[in-house]
Amino acid sequence: MSGIGYDTNILQCTGDNSAIIVLPPCMNYTVNASPEIAANSRVAIIGAGITGLSTAYYLQKSRPDLQLSVLEAGTQAGGILQTVHRNGFLVELGPDMFITREPEALELCEELGFADQLIPTNSENRGAFLVHRGKLQKMPEGWTMMTPTSLWSTITTPLLSLRGKLRVLGEYFIPRRKESSDESLASFTRRRLGREAFDNIIQPLIGGIYTADPEKLSMNATLKAFVDMEREDGGLIRGGLKQLRNRQSDTTSTGARYGMFVAPRDGMQTLADAIVNVLPARTMEYGVQVTGVQATETGMAVTVENDSTKREYDKVIVTTSSQITAELLRENFPQLSETIDDIPLSGANVLCMAYARKDIDHPLDAFGIVCPIKENRPVIAISISSQKFAGRAPDDHVLFRVFVGGALQPNLLDLTDEQLIQSSREQLKELLGVRGEPLFTEIVRWHKKMPQYHVGHVELVDSIEAQVAKIPNLELAGNAYRGVGIPFCIRSAKNAVQRLLGNADA
Repeated sequence: MSGIGYDTNILQCTGDNSAIIVLPPCMNYTVNASPEIAANSRVAIIGAGITGLSTAYYLQKSRPDLQLSVLEAGTQAGGILQTVHRNGFLVELGPDMFITREPEALELCEELGFADQLIPTNSENRGAFLVHRGKLQKMPEGWTMMTPTSLWSTITTPLLSLRGKLRVLGEYFIPRRKESSDESLASFTRRRLGREAFDNIIQPLIGGIYTADPEKLSMNATLKAFVDMEREDGGLIRGGLKQLRNRQSDTTSTGARYGMFVAPRDGMQTLADAIVNVLPARTMEYGVQVTGVQATETGMAVTVENDSTKREYDKVIVTTSSQITAELLRENFPQLSETIDDIPLSGANVLCMAYARKDIDHPLDAFGIVCPIKENRPVIAISISSQKFAGRAPDDHVLFRVFVGGALQPNLLDLTDEQLIQSSREQLKELLGVRGEPLFTEIVRWHKKMPQYHVGHVELVDSIEAQVAKIPNLELAGNAYRGVGIPFCIRSAKNAVQRLLGNADA
């Protein structure tokens, strides 16, 4: 709620390499080169989330002569990368890991000398539960998000009726779609795999990643790899089997060294701190609430709350959430602001709840739970943090993260803290046999932080980029445009730097 705004996929609650793999948006990244930036130019980067910090890092790396200022309204860097240490627990209030399948985050860690701080998911109990008719059922083996590659697991899963299983297996014979226009996740999945597979498996998995309405979620913007699989391989089963063969024969991928998902040993916030530590002194400016951006004859001006004078820069890169970015541009770039405002936003409440292991009846033999909307439960997903990564809870204790709200249950975002705690305790008790009161609860409300990539999002972002290309000295980057995970935020930062430097290496 990736990057999270959510700068990453905060709701990617499992770490099962075989069951849940976040595939990239696979959109084209345009680079519109601007004239080479003059020596010693002043550059303002608005926002110190992972996108803004990465922007500063790559600018400094490519052009150490530049005078950089990262303007952050808060008191620390990292945005939604927030780690709390409490009573021996390591609590992530934002994203708790990133995927290595997309290389940008791992490459940045290696450049920083931070890679030795990364730990993989625990090797035991990988996988996810899905709630089905009030009970927990394991995700079928051999399913990679939307690609069922195991005949046996499809036949034996209790998540589908006999009719539903036959419909999934029949996907092998369904002809590919002839149209090339964008399509919603719901339409694509029902067409290829049937309604049961969509309702019972795909919707909760996607909901646990994007907090999205699948009737609106764009396949081209979020899961285009599966669209390409249908077009190029003839279907999901055919394409999944092909990918499975390729993965089994590929022993050279960088991610294989670490596992599909990794996290910093001491928490995600330490990644933000590592970037800040290599930036030049006085780069970071905290407590600076930017209220507007406007063009000048020689560059850009930034207005700051409670500051009567405008700050002058040669270049400005805005890396805030789409909501904040639109507001900053509203007065002086109204058309661009209005277009950015067309990106819908969702959000979630996250409850981090600690328990003694003796108060839990369930064996906790998975990394988490995702819940279909059809189950009518007030929960999107439950991540068992202490099962996923080492060092997240003291011995004989468990740390849960409960996600509530999202695009399909926005009414739950307004529950009071007391209501959220009571509701989450009930879900933990019913699903996992958790008894008693939590040792503590940390609640964070990430409202309007997750950009929603609706059908037509690719074209919308094309329009945004075309407008920005006509404004000298201004660049945008962040999770609202071409990918919500941490690697995609870093990629967005690198592309913005390349454009700003006139296509120089970043």
